[in-house]
Amino acid sequence: MKNSSLFNTLVTLTLIVLCLIIGISGWLAYDLPRRAERVFGTASPKVGFLQRLELSAQLLAKEQKLIRPLDPSGASLSFEIQPGESTYSITNRLRQSGLIQDEAALRGFLVYAGLDTSLQSGEFKLSPRMTAIEIAWALQDTTPDEVTFRILPGWRLEEIAASLPTSGLEFSPDQFLAVAKNPPQQLEFSQQLPPGASLEGYMFPDSYRLMRKTSVMAFVETVLQNFQIKVDQDLQNGFTRQGLDLHQAVTLASLIQREAVLQDEMPMIASVFLNRLEAGMKLDSDPTVQFALGYDRKNATWWKNPLSLNDLKVNSNYNTYLHPELPPGPIASPGLSALQAVAFPAQAPYYYFRSACDGSGAHAFAETFEQHKQNACPE
Repeated sequence: MKNSSLFNTLVTLTLIVLCLIIGISGWLAYDLPRRAERVFGTASPKVGFLQRLELSAQLLAKEQKLIRPLDPSGASLSFEIQPGESTYSITNRLRQSGLIQDEAALRGFLVYAGLDTSLQSGEFKLSPRMTAIEIAWALQDTTPDEVTFRILPGWRLEEIAASLPTSGLEFSPDQFLAVAKNPPQQLEFSQQLPPGASLEGYMFPDSYRLMRKTSVMAFVETVLQNFQIKVDQDLQNGFTRQGLDLHQAVTLASLIQREAVLQDEMPMIASVFLNRLEAGMKLDSDPTVQFALGYDRKNATWWKNPLSLNDLKVNSNYNTYLHPELPPGPIASPGLSALQAVAFPAQAPYYYFRSACDGSGAHAFAETFEQHKQNACPE
């Protein structure tokens, strides 16, 4: 009788324990995912029930390591992910770089959120001020907050505009051209321009590191500030010695930029143009005709080449085959070397130059038109 009573008691206790285990398990199966979702967001549909339960428990156990930055005062650094690099390697390097506290916790979150298979290769700007969760999301997007925008020597405004859509900057080519072709008076630089002048020639060729959200006005102001820094007093004194004001100097430099293939020849080309101006001769510069013609749809370029004899007759104030003296304004953005060539030209007796016949990009220079004709390439 006593043995039967003891057995019944043990069975009852066992059932109670089983019920408690089942109840606790059921509660945990309901509560853990719910708590994890509040902290870490919705789990990926790819994660099964049991895996979600396990990951929820792991993430909640390491919650502080995931939601608190490793170093709130840490400096930003570049972090590069190689194509095909494993999640294990990436998370280990993040810890070794001092960006996260626990690589296993981050791997768990990546799987939980379904981000482990969508980590992008590329270079990222990360910081120990970021939480591990913020880093996980940042590694999904290779588009940085900052972009590098490059203006090449010899580009006209339309070519700068054409490069904007793929630059990462958020303003449009039309917005840029609206400001550049009709500079608003709130631009301090506008006071240095002749009435009605655009910013053609003043968008200084260089690489610019900019926030993606930079406004068009802020972009233009940044480039113009760089122009003012590079065109220092020494250069401006050189322009004055050549009898040129700033606008005339930039105009002449833009012609030199488009004419020269070899940078070393720029001072000599500047000398030829200055000699012709002093003698009252037309400059006869092909790039001014190309600028006047505008976009060449057949060859998809702003600089038609070769030019025909009819092209040389285009009715434009920029056509230096028809009009003496400098064109009304620059035809492109001259680089620093072209501007220096205007300020410090070669001292030479030449009035003519044409492309050499060896395909090197060099020019043959001549004092007289007869010598110039002799420098023509054989047909």
